[in-house]
Amino acid sequence: MNESVPVFEARNIVKRYANHTALDDVSISVPAQSIFGLLGPNGAGKTSLIRIINQITAPDSGEVFINGEPLKREHIEVIGYLPEERGLYKKMKIGEQAIYLAQLKGMSKPEAKSELKKWFKKFKIEDWWNKKIEDLSKGMAQKIQFIITIIHKPKLLILDEPFSGFDPINTNLIKNEILELRENGATIILSTHNMESVEEICSHIALINKSKKILGGEVKEVKERFSKNQYKIEFKGNMVSFANAVWGGWEMLEKEELNKDHFLVHVKLNDEVELNNYLKGLLGAVEVLSFNKVTLSMNEIFIKMVNENSSQENSTENE
Repeated sequence: MNESVPVFEARNIVKRYANHTALDDVSISVPAQSIFGLLGPNGAGKTSLIRIINQITAPDSGEVFINGEPLKREHIEVIGYLPEERGLYKKMKIGEQAIYLAQLKGMSKPEAKSELKKWFKKFKIEDWWNKKIEDLSKGMAQKIQFIITIIHKPKLLILDEPFSGFDPINTNLIKNEILELRENGATIILSTHNMESVEEICSHIALINKSKKILGGEVKEVKERFSKNQYKIEFKGNMVSFANAVWGGWEMLEKEELNKDHFLVHVKLNDEVELNNYLKGLLGAVEVLSFNKVTLSMNEIFIKMVNENSSQENSTENE
């Protein structure tokens, strides 16, 4: 496979349901062997895009490609999909059900049984083989669903809230399995509200809000872009003196008074402001106790972008 060709690409996708537009000119590109975070609030349009990838529905306009080829029915064989709403048969024995579902993905019965036994051993759940799903907790059933999703070694994995129902230990277990799958050649689209997991394992993201993509790129680049020229400064002195020490070229984002004449502030400098000159100005006016570069978390960026985009949408609607 040519690694320069995206494993999945959506170009200008539009999807409407009656009077509702679920996706409005959305384009994303998922590089080979990446873990791609598909982010957005509930109802943003993520599920509609996932349904299009799985050919459950089709776009009204736009194009979808798998490994550079227009999406077609045969591509289902290279896709593994873990839906947020799990779909296991509660009354059926787990081992029997897992073999059946693996066969639906094109595996022979002996091959399916052999691979499943390996995964059950790896997850230390061998004694679950003859139990029924209804006898398991949500997290236990989630492990079975995860195994069934990846058993046929799909090249493209779509995981919708894969950590739902897991305690921290099992969340970490699944994270490590996702990373190993990527190392072994899989490309993963991860739809989640867990921004901590996005920071830990995702290489790229796309953020969808109100049917539009409002942010995309490499996680590292996105964080650097939003954190650029931002600093937290702890100082002792007069706040007016601090504010007047350097005229223009910066703005105060947050201010906290820790004690009398003892402050912690979050500032953002304009590109034309020299950091050393800004510091020199402060040192002549207050006692600087600490000066640290700020790196925004993906959670902070998510909230900031969604709130700003929603405000802009509301303003446009009211004009």
